[in-house]
Amino acid sequence: MNDRFAPAEALPAAPVAEDDLVLDPRGRLALYLAVGLAAGAVIALQIDVMRVFAVGSWSHFGSFVVSLAMLGFGLTSAVMCVAKTWFQRHWLGAASVALALFGPLAVAANLYVQKLGFNAIFLVSDPAQKWRLLQIFVAELTPFLAGAVFLGCVFLKSNRIFGRVYFADLAGAGLCGLVFLGAMYLFRPENLIAAPLALWLAAMIAWAFGPGGLRALAPFAVLAALAFGGHFVAAPALGLSRLAVNDYKGVAYARKFPDSKRIYESVSPFGYIEAYSSSYLHFAPGLSDNAAFNMPAVPANAYIAMYVDSDGPIGVIRNLPDKDTAYFRFLPMYYPYVIKKDPKVFITQFGGGISTAVALRSGAKEVTVAEGNRAVLEAFHSKVFKDFTGDILGRVNKVIDYEGRHYLAHTQERYDVIDLSLADSTGLSNPGGFAIVEKFSYTREAMETYMRALAAGGVLAVTLWNKEEPPKSVLRLYATMAAAAEDVDSAHIADSFFVASSYLSTATVLYKRGGFAEDEIAKLRDHTKAMSFDEIYSPGFFYDGTQTDRTLDGYVEQIFAGAAGGPPTAAPAAEAGPGEPSAQADPAGPADPTGPGDEPGANGDTGVVPATIMGRLAWASLINGEWPKIAQRYVFDTRILTNDHPYFAAYVKTKDLPRVLDRLELLQDEWGYLLIWATLGVACLTACVLLAFPVIWGWRAVFSQTPGKFLTIIYFACLGAGYIMVEVGLIAHFVMALGNATVSASVLITGMLVFSGLGSLTSERILPKMRLAMPPIFLAIGALLILYALFLDNALDAIGALPYGARLLLSFVFIAPPAFLMGFPMPTAMTTLGRLGKDHMFIWAWGVNGCFSVIGAAAAPVIATNFGLGAVIEIAGLAYLLALPAFFGVISSGRKPRFA
Repeated sequence: MNDRFAPAEALPAAPVAEDDLVLDPRGRLALYLAVGLAAGAVIALQIDVMRVFAVGSWSHFGSFVVSLAMLGFGLTSAVMCVAKTWFQRHWLGAASVALALFGPLAVAANLYVQKLGFNAIFLVSDPAQKWRLLQIFVAELTPFLAGAVFLGCVFLKSNRIFGRVYFADLAGAGLCGLVFLGAMYLFRPENLIAAPLALWLAAMIAWAFGPGGLRALAPFAVLAALAFGGHFVAAPALGLSRLAVNDYKGVAYARKFPDSKRIYESVSPFGYIEAYSSSYLHFAPGLSDNAAFNMPAVPANAYIAMYVDSDGPIGVIRNLPDKDTAYFRFLPMYYPYVIKKDPKVFITQFGGGISTAVALRSGAKEVTVAEGNRAVLEAFHSKVFKDFTGDILGRVNKVIDYEGRHYLAHTQERYDVIDLSLADSTGLSNPGGFAIVEKFSYTREAMETYMRALAAGGVLAVTLWNKEEPPKSVLRLYATMAAAAEDVDSAHIADSFFVASSYLSTATVLYKRGGFAEDEIAKLRDHTKAMSFDEIYSPGFFYDGTQTDRTLDGYVEQIFAGAAGGPPTAAPAAEAGPGEPSAQADPAGPADPTGPGDEPGANGDTGVVPATIMGRLAWASLINGEWPKIAQRYVFDTRILTNDHPYFAAYVKTKDLPRVLDRLELLQDEWGYLLIWATLGVACLTACVLLAFPVIWGWRAVFSQTPGKFLTIIYFACLGAGYIMVEVGLIAHFVMALGNATVSASVLITGMLVFSGLGSLTSERILPKMRLAMPPIFLAIGALLILYALFLDNALDAIGALPYGARLLLSFVFIAPPAFLMGFPMPTAMTTLGRLGKDHMFIWAWGVNGCFSVIGAAAAPVIATNFGLGAVIEIAGLAYLLALPAFFGVISSGRKPRFA
């Protein structure tokens, strides 16, 4: 029987052709080391680029650039598929040259990118910024192309033993992720490129002792000297920036003050932390304007500024003398102490220590603080911070070195005051856009935990930055806390909240277990008036519903007027006729003789800003159960935060995206969210072009007589998208237990790749029985992923209070089962393609997998922000189930399926 029509299992286990790569045991070991180290260098460079962007610009632009640059693997596949014969003949030279160029190209790309001066703030208004962003993409693409060519050549030559080489690729990349994690303790961000360069150098040495030959050592040494010397010697000597910090990053302002002085610096996976002192630093978060009129003098030089990855400032307050303690009364964090005397206090996020200082100076009898970022705690244990703060951590009763929500979920202690205030720098977003970052401390489940940990009559105080007009994050906070209160004590929800805000500054929500008493409400109202804050809600507060339509329609007009598909232009509020209520009219006051109010002017306008009216409207509808209808009409997405949907970002509703494309200047605070859509769109378009390229150019010679083309696309697309979506989705999930995105990414990448590598290595054993063995494996993967989507949150929440080492170990335990099984499908199919002689399909399949990995990485945050993290894992599970029927078409060597 002709081999072309033989069942795949009938083929020899590993046939040897004339052009096969034949090496002795030492040579094979060197080959595997070279592949693993090179793959590790590529992974390390990805993380390095994102770290450089996180510190110098904004992290989501780094993710955007890396995602598109990884399409270099698809481009390499397209070229190699068409020019397979050339690459088979010259594979050794092509692989050696590509490997040698990786390091110099990585260094050159970074130096060029830092010189460009890209500024995302002006991406819409300045056409030059779009050109610079394109240049960044092209520059960063070059080292990834070199890495892709090297790995592609090795894969092509080793296609009949793909499972072993793929094991080296995955395991090497995973373990090298830990190397980069260690490097973050040693190098400042601008020098983290040393990690991928060191891995690249080790890969060249291994290659020289294997297929490359010892004669390659001399040119490898020259290029290594060029790369390391270029970054560490030539760049400083020539005055070239290795990490240019954008002028709009928080730390850029601090560095420009005339008397600015950096007094502290630390590097770790928990962030690059700097602290600056300057007489120009005035950080009084939410401070009442009345402070200047009621105090002889506001304390001078009361703060130093702490920055994490150049973002901030996080204000660190000085140990003030007793004569200045009245200063604390004018901060919003003082609210719970208006009605609570000598309380037992829990600070859920220590941050810069301001809430802790307020608690200590407001008569708290006992203070416990929690902080999930260990680097912050280490900073406060340093001499610089101890001297400035009077050793604030030494003055509290207990310090918890993990997330406060996990401690409260497992302790039997009950507290009179639980505080979650302004622990997120100067806002929940960076100037360049709301990062798609998980905020598990603010979720519905977290709020329920805080509320249940209150003693009888205890108060939960949450102060959030309120710098947006129209309101965004505060509305999500309001909805989340109301939903949590409904679950905890629905009978008292109307009496349990007091809310106040300061326009374009802060908003404070107080929740009291059992409800506020009348005298407490009176005290809080008096304090609010004394501070000139705006009262948003209190028990008995009246809201005039006649303002609802005007308020909601006014915001729609503000954002969408004139946009494609937007509403017809309405008359501005200022043009309302005599006797008509203004869009800024205060709904509270005269209609309720018992509640607070603003006296209207001659035209009925009380002068209350729309954001305040919107806050009052929100609380009125939340208390009365009418919020879903209001949220549907509101101009932005205000869904509550949950463990499955822990995002303050992604405010533009998906259906409204086409309507804002010509109004991006109004949405600069949404760059992070809009960029994931842009990445997804560009990735899909580019992937289609790359996948079509070899088909168009090689249809007659390559594809016309090859069976299973359609199923090959389906199969490897499912594997590429499914695998990366599991990886990205689990990284986001595990932040809840590990408390840090960088650590979570390192653990997940390492665990996924190493365990998948072991699965790949094991896959050779099932090749003779793959038609029987693979279906159960696919079904097991799908079932496991769906179970993880449904129940993983509970497991991660349960381990959050364990010692950090135990959490890391259990994280690897959770990763192992699906990751090991996910290591089987790719090498099984690829090895079979190689043994069937489908070399063109082998290369093309690798490209399909790579392209859809990029698409999956871009799609994951889009899915998560719209449907939740669980949906990402569920869709990945369905992708593996869809790959099952396609598998039989991929391994077919008989007549073509009718739809091929």
